[in-house]
Amino acid sequence: MSTFLRQAGERRTCRRPRRREKTYSLPYLQARQASSKRAFASSAVSRKDLVQDLYLREVKAYKPTPLGKDAHVGAVKKFSLPPSPKSPALPTDLAAELEAYDAAEPTLAARVAQATTATEEGTGGAEEFLAFLEQDLPKVEHHH
Repeated sequence: MSTFLRQAGERRTCRRPRRREKTYSLPYLQARQASSKRAFASSAVSRKDLVQDLYLREVKAYKPTPLGKDAHVGAVKKFSLPPSPKSPALPTDLAAELEAYDAAEPTLAARVAQATTATEEGTGGAEEFLAFLEQDLPKVEHHH
């Protein structure tokens, strides 16, 4: 047998010694678990935004110009209370006005009654309506 086959056979039969399990400290395990959940590294230097920094610096440095005491004069009207409403006064001759009201003919009821009779006279009733519904629809002429 060649030396190569002999070495291969020896490798198969040769047992490797068992590896001893490593023991890790709790902070190391927690850090490793946290880093496995995070797929990217974040640092304060890489996340710096120059435009945002410039904007915030300008906003903080802004000082509005103070307005004068009379700056509102042209834009605001002076407030004045509306006049107080007057209480309604009863007519002096209330009894005579009530009698005139009772004696007057109601005009709205007469108009409604006349309107209903006018609409009833224009229609022929249910028979004419049913005949209208049974009529054929007029054909639409298409213009080319």
